[in-house]
Amino acid sequence: MDLPPPPSPGPLPFRDPQESLAGLGSDSTARILAASNDVTIVIDRDGVIRDIAVGSTELGDDPFAGWIDRPFIDTVSQESRAKVQEMLQDVASRGTPRWRQVNHPAPKGQVPVRYLAMEAGEDGRVIAVGREMRAALQVQQRLIQLQQSMERDYVRLRETEQRYRLLFDQSSEAVLIVDGQTRRILEANPAAQSLLGPVLAGSSATALVGQPIPSLMSPDDRDGLLQHMGAVLAGASPEGPRAFRLADGREFSLAATLFRQQRTTLLLLRMQSAGQVEPAPAQLPLEAVLERIPDAFVLLDRTGAIRALNAAFLDLTGLPRAEQAIGEPFARFLARPDIDFDLMLGQLRTDGSLRNFETRLRTRHGELEDVEVSAVSVDQGGELHHGLAIRSIARRLGRPDEDGAAVPRSVEQLTELVGRIALKDIVRESTDLIERLCIEAALRYTSNNRASAAEILGLSRQSLYSKLHRHGMATPGADADD
Repeated sequence: MDLPPPPSPGPLPFRDPQESLAGLGSDSTARILAASNDVTIVIDRDGVIRDIAVGSTELGDDPFAGWIDRPFIDTVSQESRAKVQEMLQDVASRGTPRWRQVNHPAPKGQVPVRYLAMEAGEDGRVIAVGREMRAALQVQQRLIQLQQSMERDYVRLRETEQRYRLLFDQSSEAVLIVDGQTRRILEANPAAQSLLGPVLAGSSATALVGQPIPSLMSPDDRDGLLQHMGAVLAGASPEGPRAFRLADGREFSLAATLFRQQRTTLLLLRMQSAGQVEPAPAQLPLEAVLERIPDAFVLLDRTGAIRALNAAFLDLTGLPRAEQAIGEPFARFLARPDIDFDLMLGQLRTDGSLRNFETRLRTRHGELEDVEVSAVSVDQGGELHHGLAIRSIARRLGRPDEDGAAVPRSVEQLTELVGRIALKDIVRESTDLIERLCIEAALRYTSNNRASAAEILGLSRQSLYSKLHRHGMATPGADADD
């Protein structure tokens, strides 16, 4: 028995439409088109809409009924007009029809619809069947947001894994990860390989992984190790590490910690050879670090006079030698010495530390530099000192205005302008800030649909684009239709 040939890939047309669809009248055709599509439009040879049917209940409030006797191209947004022209030209030239997405302006925002236009008669009529895409676009947008969230979580997971691996490999203490049921080694760091390697006549990680941990112990201590591990698995917390011996007679201390991962019970074993002494941490070259750090650093005494500084402070103030600043009051280098320095000292007396205090530093030549100061007070031997870390933030403040003050990026920064620029300029800056925040809120509410955002804000689209460019919020190609 011969089997029928497999169906060819691609669209499958009717085998004999003249026979199977014979007698299908215009009423039946109209009902079928209206029921199977969200929007069905009949267009004459001049591109004017002559009839329309809306099959979707979600489009009932949109002004489709008012399109009759209007050119189809006038019902779409400015960015979609070229797509309508290409769609009608393809039908006139009998080209292969293809779906095209256009946007229709509506009271509640633009309505995206995908159309497929086909020839419908010898008189040049065209039938365009459309499918409303708002739900699909919302799903697509949620999918993109979910993908971005997963990518961020994946990056954080990779970073966490790298930090764990670095700590695991660089630890001077021998660390093993052991399966709680089989008591076999799953992971071993280099220190554990060095400690246990001689027992297996090798120190490679592959030699340790998979080995049952009791087999590495002295026969006399195997039962004790199993009891110790069993107590930890049962939830007991033995006090301090326990002493055991390896198979070659070497003594060591072992501390076990229980944890779970992917529904599996694991043990973290920390091992240390008997008599092993942790190496004392080397003294860090603190003075050399402070001298070479890119942020400025000064040390003040109780009165606020400079006692020490680094090269970055000289670069920031333009002083050629450190002797020109040693012994001088630090307030001398501030643009508002009587205000800012008193605020800094008051905060240090109250809390003992100061974080991200914005002020202005006066250089040797009288120029003002926007800086951020973090400070701490230290009482050593009855002598109080203040250490100040100073960082230039001129590049962070954005485009300066005509008075040299940067446009604030938050409400809190508006108060920082008091005393720097006039009140009328602060009012102008606050107006720009409120305008920017409203535009950002409208774009978030409309999922970055700029036409809808302009309508919510009561602006024309061109006016919104102009404000986006003025606030530096425009992106290349964002105004084009997809």
